[in-house]
Amino acid sequence: MDTLYFRYLCYGWAAVGIITRILMLGFGDKWNEWEMKNAYKEEKPKWIYIVSILGVLLVGYTWYMVITTSVPYSWIIATLISLTLIKISNLLFNYGKFREFASSVLNDRKKKMQLTISVFIMSVMFILLGYNLY
Repeated sequence: MDTLYFRYLCYGWAAVGIITRILMLGFGDKWNEWEMKNAYKEEKPKWIYIVSILGVLLVGYTWYMVITTSVPYSWIIATLISLTLIKISNLLFNYGKFREFASSVLNDRKKKMQLTISVFIMSVMFILLGYNLY
């Protein structure tokens, strides 16, 4: 039962990665416009606080599960999910710089493709982790 948490965490993270990459490719410039005008508009949106709190809670709960269960290799996904704290801290405390970074990636075809390929590879890796380890 405990392994299911880590398996679903892997599959959920992979699904978000793959679905967002498909949307980015499918909508092209419309995605860029939507992301910069709605998701990451100039004034920091309120949703960032809610998602940040949920993200920190998810990381905390994941580490709690690592410590209190005996699921082999659970620390791997916990470590990887902890990396989301970098994005969360930038969204909360460095929003302007994060927005500049997002804009530079979205408006540079090469950087956007590198990000898309990287996220897709990571998503496949999470599927494999979920299937083979948990």
